[in-house]
Amino acid sequence: MTTGMPSGSIDKALTVLEALAEHSRLTDIAAASGLPKSTVHRILQSLIGWGFALADGNGGYLPGPRILTLAGRVMSRFDPAQHARAALRDLRDRTGMTVHFAIRGGDEIVYVDKIEGRRPYQMKSRVGMSVPLHTTAIGKVVLAQLDDAETAAIVGRTGLAAITARSITDPAVLREQLGAARVHGYAVDDGENDTEIRCIGAAVFDHTGNVLGGISISALSFELDLASEALIAEVTAAADAVSLALGAPAARLELSS
Repeated sequence: MTTGMPSGSIDKALTVLEALAEHSRLTDIAAASGLPKSTVHRILQSLIGWGFALADGNGGYLPGPRILTLAGRVMSRFDPAQHARAALRDLRDRTGMTVHFAIRGGDEIVYVDKIEGRRPYQMKSRVGMSVPLHTTAIGKVVLAQLDDAETAAIVGRTGLAAITARSITDPAVLREQLGAARVHGYAVDDGENDTEIRCIGAAVFDHTGNVLGGISISALSFELDLASEALIAEVTAAADAVSLALGAPAARLELSS
């Protein structure tokens, strides 16, 4: 929602359209938009003419079919990695560590972007690589946002296979870590997917408020303090920035923090 009183005609129309996403009564739309009811009524009639609004027959209004058509066209061209790139680059610059952005793909996560850190070595990971949920910081924050039944089903299918000697293979230990991730808003990987690598990750949410994946910083184990409050704050702030860039509701981020 825009701040202050919208001035231009386009500003007013967009403010009404945004209010229409949450309200149906003229009075409520006017209150949410900060515009007079007469102005809102005139804009709504124009939106109806364009197919962006509908009269519901009971004195109220609904979003129109053209919104869905436009949204479908936009989403067909939507690349989360492009929208996340600025926040990922900033996270790399602020920490000097390798940054990954991954999204959930079934019982795994898939790396969709990677920015190498400012270190004299490179990670083995690559864009397009799939890795288990339970052995990665990103995977854990994804699991932490799922309900217990879905998490149990994933554990049942994957069997919590060990990738390294440090991988979590006990469902009770995994549940404990997921509970901590829900409380604190981040998760860690302490050599669980690669013995020499540590990671700190936080969840990324999409425009519906559902978990999409997550971002993380990674470095050699001796370089990354998993308890560093400064690094944790950098990762969680960057994850929130990516979520907002993907259209996640601000209220959803407040719940996850």
